[in-house]
Amino acid sequence: MKLLFQFFSPAKKTNKKQGLETFGGVYTPSTLTILGVIMYLRFGWVVGNAGLMGAILIVILANSITFFTALSVCAIATDRIIRTGGAYYMISRSLGIETGGAVGIPLYFAQALSVALYTIGFAESVVAAFPMLNLNQLYIALVVTIGVGIISITSAKIAIKAQYFIMAAIAVSLLSFYFGYPVEEVNVEMWVTDREPFWAVFAVFFPAVTGIMAGVNMSGDLRDPIRSLPIGTLAAVGTGFLIYITLPIFLAMRANGSTLIAEPLIMQRMALWGPAISVGVWGATLSSAIGSILGAPRILQALARDGILPTWMRFLGQGSGPDDEPKIGTLVTFVIALAAVCIGDLNLIAPILTMFFLTTYLVLNISAGVEGVLNSPSFRPSFRVHWLFSWLGAIGCLGVMFLIDTIATCVAGVVVISIYFWVRQRELSATWGDVRRGVWMAVLRMAILQTDHTNDTKNWRPQFLVLSGAPTKRWPLIQLAQALTYNRGLITVSSVLPVGSRDVARQAILEKRIRDYLQRRGVKALVRLVTAPDPFDGAERLVETYGLGSIVPNTILLGDSQQATHRKRYCQMIANFHKAQRNVIVLRENPDLLYNPWKESKNRRCHIDVWWSGGRQGNGSLMLVLAYLLCSNPQWRKGKIHLKLVVTDESAVKEAQQNLGKLVQDLRIGATSEVILSNGRNFTTILEQSSIGADFVFLGMPSPDKSFVPNYEKLQQWTKALPTIIFVLAAPEFNFHEVLGEN
Repeated sequence: MKLLFQFFSPAKKTNKKQGLETFGGVYTPSTLTILGVIMYLRFGWVVGNAGLMGAILIVILANSITFFTALSVCAIATDRIIRTGGAYYMISRSLGIETGGAVGIPLYFAQALSVALYTIGFAESVVAAFPMLNLNQLYIALVVTIGVGIISITSAKIAIKAQYFIMAAIAVSLLSFYFGYPVEEVNVEMWVTDREPFWAVFAVFFPAVTGIMAGVNMSGDLRDPIRSLPIGTLAAVGTGFLIYITLPIFLAMRANGSTLIAEPLIMQRMALWGPAISVGVWGATLSSAIGSILGAPRILQALARDGILPTWMRFLGQGSGPDDEPKIGTLVTFVIALAAVCIGDLNLIAPILTMFFLTTYLVLNISAGVEGVLNSPSFRPSFRVHWLFSWLGAIGCLGVMFLIDTIATCVAGVVVISIYFWVRQRELSATWGDVRRGVWMAVLRMAILQTDHTNDTKNWRPQFLVLSGAPTKRWPLIQLAQALTYNRGLITVSSVLPVGSRDVARQAILEKRIRDYLQRRGVKALVRLVTAPDPFDGAERLVETYGLGSIVPNTILLGDSQQATHRKRYCQMIANFHKAQRNVIVLRENPDLLYNPWKESKNRRCHIDVWWSGGRQGNGSLMLVLAYLLCSNPQWRKGKIHLKLVVTDESAVKEAQQNLGKLVQDLRIGATSEVILSNGRNFTTILEQSSIGADFVFLGMPSPDKSFVPNYEKLQQWTKALPTIIFVLAAPEFNFHEVLGEN
């Protein structure tokens, strides 16, 4: 009762901006679009093929989907001010500018071309009504389109007033029908199963109950959209339902099913005054044309203002007068409609246009459903709707789309997805937030809570904490992390700042600069900066505290220490990482060699040497896993892993070859085994001679102990003549042998 009182009560005089009221701006265009041509020309066919009860069931099912969508619209409309653009504005502010553009652009063309559809339909009915005059259908359609265009360009208020007369004509035609009489002796058929399939009949009828967007598209012209949209939309849906639920009863009681199917204008024969039905058909087509030519330019205006259209089309966002009417957009829409009328036959694209309207309803339901499920503090609609109704509406829309035309549904889907990626690749920045971050946060929360702290060899992959400092200075560290993860693992680029060098605010700005730099270089990574009196202390603090629940970096990637004065503290830091159950990878590059594997490897077969020490646990298995991940990257997919082992005794060569060959075969990583006899040479000489031409050389580090510093220096000495070296120290209590999954 409160809604009805608000709906029919006169508006109070306020100092608000001028605009359309609920009745003229929402209820009238929505009702007229719902009560369209299908009601006059196809409802008898529906009753004849489905029977009375079947037709009533179809009406209830179809209106339920529309009602759920209307509820979703009301929820979104009462949460925020809906400005120009209607459905596009709602979707873009909820699901993001890309999704809004993907739906908004097709919706605009669907609305613009619908003007031609309705005016051509009007012309066809006039020609059929006056065959003796030999009228030209094209000329009539052009004249009507021009008239509709002039009305809409002149003023939206004038167009709305014209719709009042059309509504009166439709009301007269319905009254004439209700007070009419039977055309023959009737045997009422409650259910019919031997004619058209139920869902085929449903598909024909469903477009009759669409049209609630006619009022939503006028959102920017409403005086109070938060109040008007829910009241006017629900009132229009209710009006349409009451009319559609009663019409089958009158049709079934006045003519038999065969007559209802054979005569599209059977309502004219039943009516008290037959010509009133013709006037109603003309009014329905004209009202739909006016609604489309009013709604389409406002969608175009919003698309231009949000920057979705190309820069040279930004002028389409201009508005005129105190009501900000899109006169330029209306003129463009008028030209498109005229061109479509000249083509004449729009039957081929009509189903796809219907799909675009249904896609809009589908996405609106999804928007409200997602907002309802997330229940974010920012989503506080005054018209509360349970998220289940929105999801039911979405499922219903998707099902109806396939029922009406599967091919048109697929074509519309391809168009929407293509536009989505086109808008996305332009990297538009929006000044508003949307629900996507909330969705990812919900998924992230669920994933974190579902992931325990136990070691999982089945799903292990490196999650990197890269101690790079300034990314520009040690960019190869980030390149290596990206190559080893290839968008499958997490990378955190970190740096330790001196105490007092940055306050919290400036530190946040620096983090953003680094993120932007990484993004420009095509690297998807997190960024973490900390301040500490000493860079080694800061790195240890990062490893100790950084992460969320069980989601912590399991692999620390850092550069080699070239300064002898820092060597002891550097090795102590590695030992502390090892104690913290982290894998440690040290990238050592030779500055005296100009060869760069990151560039050269694109044009040559990558050569990777893994020096095996004979142990299947720890370093050896981790090195093979990392080498395999490197070769899994498309940039190094042609790479070859060479697993090398040095033996000192010639009698052990054969057995070593057999064991190493079996290991390679069992591991299934496409490696080549190579056993090298030392022949009195030291390991340094063998390493230099064997790996001088390799792109990457993997060497295991000894476990940290009291002699770790001299052992690390020994590794540095061994590799001083080699290009790119990767030192590996595996976490002490993780079984990488199971990660390899040896048979």
